Amino acid sequence: MRAENAVSADSAGLIDRLRRFSRYADRLLSADPRLGEELSTQLEQPYTAEAMQAFLDAQPASDPEQLASALRQLRRRVMLRVIARDLGGLASLEEVTATMTALADLAIARARDAHHDWLVQRHGRPIGRDSGDPQDLLVVGMGKLGGGELNVSSDVDLVLVYPEEGETDGAKSISNHEFFTRLGQRLAGALHDFTPEGFVFRVDLRLRPFGDSGPLVVSFASLEHYLVTQGREWERYAWIKARVVCGSRWRELESLVRPFVFRKYLDFGAYASMRSLHAQIRQEVKRRELMDNIKLGPGGIREIEFIAQVFQLIRGGHVPRLRARPTLTVLRHLGEMNLLPPATVAELAQAYVFLRNLEHRLQYLDDQQTQSLPEGAGDRALVAESMGFADWPSFHEALSQCRATVTRHFEQVFAGPQPANTETPLGALWEGRLSHEQATACLAGLGYRDAQSICERLARFRSGPRYQSLSRTSQKALDALVPAVISSAARQPNPDATLEGLLNLLEAISRRAAYLALLNEYPQALERVAKVASSSRWACDYLTRHPIVLDELLDARELYSVPDWHQAAQQLRQLLDDAEGDTERQMDALRHFRHAMVFRLLAKDLEGLLPVEALADHLTALADLILTQVLRLVWAGLKGRHREQPRFAIIGYGKLGGKELGYASDLDLIFLYDDPDPAAPEVYAKLAQRINTWLTSYTPAGVLYDTDLRLRPDGASGLLVSSLEAFSTYQREKAWVWEHQALTRARFVTGDQAVGEAFERIRRQVLGQRRELAALRREITAMRQKMLDAHPNRSGLFDLKHDRGGIIDVEFVVQYLVLGYSHAHPELTANIGNLALLHLAAALSLIPEDLAEQVRQGYREFRRRQHHLRLNGAQYARVPLAEVAAAVAAVRKLWRTVFGED
Repeated sequence: MRAENAVSADSAGLIDRLRRFSRYADRLLSADPRLGEELSTQLEQPYTAEAMQAFLDAQPASDPEQLASALRQLRRRVMLRVIARDLGGLASLEEVTATMTALADLAIARARDAHHDWLVQRHGRPIGRDSGDPQDLLVVGMGKLGGGELNVSSDVDLVLVYPEEGETDGAKSISNHEFFTRLGQRLAGALHDFTPEGFVFRVDLRLRPFGDSGPLVVSFASLEHYLVTQGREWERYAWIKARVVCGSRWRELESLVRPFVFRKYLDFGAYASMRSLHAQIRQEVKRRELMDNIKLGPGGIREIEFIAQVFQLIRGGHVPRLRARPTLTVLRHLGEMNLLPPATVAELAQAYVFLRNLEHRLQYLDDQQTQSLPEGAGDRALVAESMGFADWPSFHEALSQCRATVTRHFEQVFAGPQPANTETPLGALWEGRLSHEQATACLAGLGYRDAQSICERLARFRSGPRYQSLSRTSQKALDALVPAVISSAARQPNPDATLEGLLNLLEAISRRAAYLALLNEYPQALERVAKVASSSRWACDYLTRHPIVLDELLDARELYSVPDWHQAAQQLRQLLDDAEGDTERQMDALRHFRHAMVFRLLAKDLEGLLPVEALADHLTALADLILTQVLRLVWAGLKGRHREQPRFAIIGYGKLGGKELGYASDLDLIFLYDDPDPAAPEVYAKLAQRINTWLTSYTPAGVLYDTDLRLRPDGASGLLVSSLEAFSTYQREKAWVWEHQALTRARFVTGDQAVGEAFERIRRQVLGQRRELAALRREITAMRQKMLDAHPNRSGLFDLKHDRGGIIDVEFVVQYLVLGYSHAHPELTANIGNLALLHLAAALSLIPEDLAEQVRQGYREFRRRQHHLRLNGAQYARVPLAEVAAAVAAVRKLWRTVFGED
C-alpha cells in the first residue's frame, strides 16, 4: 500500500483534480459556477460544524420546503469541500468521516426540531402519561453514523424512540405514538426525499424493533421489552455503535440498551454468533456475486469491524473503554490491553484506512452508495490514480495484499473449535451409550485408577438436576466439553482427582454459557485448567469460586510473565475511573482485578517459577496497590470531607507488614491520622470504617480481603482510628510486650507520606527503648506458651507453624532480638523480614553465625512445605517430624541459646 500523493494547495489545481475524479462534483460545478467560486476561497479549512450551523442560520426555513432547500444547499457545499480536500491530500480519513457525521447530526437535529415545532402548533405538546413532562423524539444513529465514521455517500441508519406514552395537550389532541410517528415520517422525508436540489441523506429505518413490519417509532418501555424478549444476536452487534444524535433523556436510553449489548460477564459466546453472522454475509456475497465488494467481500471493511466488535461484545460489559464506537479507537484499545498484538493492530488499522479511503473514491465518482470495484477500464484508471497508483494492476495488487492481510487476521481471531464428535468412545461414554463394562474399560485404558467411581460420578452429573435444567444450547456445549475434559484429565499425573476438580468446575459454571464457550473456543485454555486442577486442589477450588479468571488462561505469555506493578496500577486506575460514579461496579472491578492477578501468580507458582519469598513480595505488592486505590476512592466519595487530600495513613501489621502474605492471608491493619481540624476524628473514623467495608463486603465478585483490626491501640475496644499523638502515647506508656512484638513487623502501606514517616519514627523509637532482658525473656516465653496451649496438636505429625521448633519459634526469637538489642543496634529496627534479621543478628554477634544460617534454611523449608500443603487443600500444615528433624533441632537450639530454656 502506498500513501496518496499530496497535492499543492493551489485552489485551481485542487478543483481541476476534483472535477477529474468526481463526475458528481463536476456536475454540481457546471450547473452552478458560483459553487466553484465559493469553494476556491475555502479549501484551506475543513468544513466545521460551526460553519454548517452558521450557513443554516442564514437561510430562510419558515416552512418544510425552505428547510429542505437549505439542508440540500448545505450538503452540496460540504460534499464539494470534503471531496476536494480529500482528493487533494489536505484531509485525513478522520476529517472526512467527522465532517460527514457533523453534517448528518446537524441536518437530523434541524429537521427534527423544525417539524416538531410545526406539529406542536397543530396538535400541542406530547406529554408523558407518568411524568407529566413534555416529551421529545430521540433519534438514535446506528452504524457508521453512530460511530462518527459516516461515509460521503452513506445512508443514515436511524432508530426513533420516545420516552413515554401519553397524549398531546392541544385542541386537536393525538396520542404521543401518533405524534412521533408523524414526526418520524416528516424527519425521514426532509432528509431523503429527492427534490430538484437533490437529497440530504438516504434514510434507513430497518434496524428498529421488528424491522419493516414494526412501528416506525417505539417508546422506551416497548424498546426494552423487545430487547429483553425478542432481541437477536445480530442486533447486539448493530447496537454497539448506537448513539443518540438528538433528544433528551439520552442517558436513560443508553442505560436501557447497555445490558442487552454488553453482558456483565465475559461473553465468549459472541464468537459463535459473529461467525454465524459472517457466514450469512459470505453466502449473500457469493449469491449476489459481490466478491469485488470491499465492504462485504473477503478481507473487506466488515471483517475489520467484526474483529473489533467481537472483543467489544465479549468484554465490553467488563471493560467500559471497549464500548468506544469508532473502529480505529477500539483497535487501539485492543492493542493497549494486549488483546491483539501491536503488529496486528497496526496492520488492521492501516488496512482500514486504505479500504475506507478507497470506499470514498468509489463513491466520489457519482455520489452513489457503492463499495464495489468498477468494471470499466476508464473508471478503474481513475480510481487507481486517485489512490496514488500509476495504473490499475499496481493498485489491484496492493488491494489484494491488503485484503489478504485482513482475511489472515480475521481467520486467526475467528478460528473455530473443532466440531464435537459424539461418536468417539468418550462421547458415547458421556451420553450413556456404552455398557458399564465398556465404560469402565475405556476409562481404565486412559489411566483412571478407580474407573467405576468415575463412571458413577459422570452418570450423576448427567442425570442430575443441574444438567437437566440447562438450556439445550448449554447442554450441547457441555456435551462437547465433557469428553475433552475426560481426555485432558487423563493426561495428568493424578487423573481421578483432576477429573473430580474439573467436573466440580463445570457444574459451577454450567449456567454461564460464556464460560462453556470459552473452554470450547480455546482448547489450550482447557489444557491449562486441567494442569491447574492436577497441580493444586486449592487452585482448582479458587478457579471454581472465581471462574472469571478463566480468561487469564488464554494468553500464556501474559499468564506466566512477571507482574509489572507500575503498569498494573495504571490498568487498575483506568478500570476504576471508567466506572466512576458507580460504587458497585468499582467494588467488582477491584475484586476481578485481584482475582486475575492472584491467578497469574498462582499459575507461575504452580510452574515452579516463583520462590515462596518472591510470591509473598508480589502478593504484598498487590495488596498495597489495592489499598491505595480503595483509600483514594473512599475518600473521593466521602461526604463531609474537610480537605482535598486526607492526612491519614494505613499501617500494615503481621504478614502484610512483614511482606509475607499468602494467597488466603487476611490483612492486619490500623489507621492513623495527623490533622488538627476539629472534624478530623469523626471524618477519619468514617473513612476507616468505609475502607473496611469496601475490603470485606461480599459482592457477586466475592470479597477483596478479610481484615483484622484488633492490633489497634486498646484492641477491639479501642477507637477504629487513632491520632499520631495518641498512638505514640499508647505505645510508650500502655502497650503490652506482645504489642511491641507486633510492631517489629509493622510498616506504612499507603496514604499521607508525612503521616507514614511519623509512624516510622515512632516505631523506631519504641523498638529502640532499653529493656531489661530477663523480664523481656519472661514475657515472650510466657506468650509463646499461651500460643502453644491454644493450638494443641495430637496428630502425631509436626505442625510447621505452631509446634516447638517451628515457624513461630523463629519469629519470637527474631522479635526478642529486635526488642532487646535495638537500643544498641538501631539497624535491627529495619523491617527487612525474618531471614534478613537473622543474618543481621549473626553479623552483630548476637547469635552464632552457623546456627543462624541453619535456622534460616530451616525457616525457608518450613514456609515452602507450608505453602505446598495449603495449595493441596491441607487443613493443617503438618508433616512427619523425621522429614524436618534437622531444621526443628536447629530452631530449638537457637531458642535455648537465646532464652536459656527449651
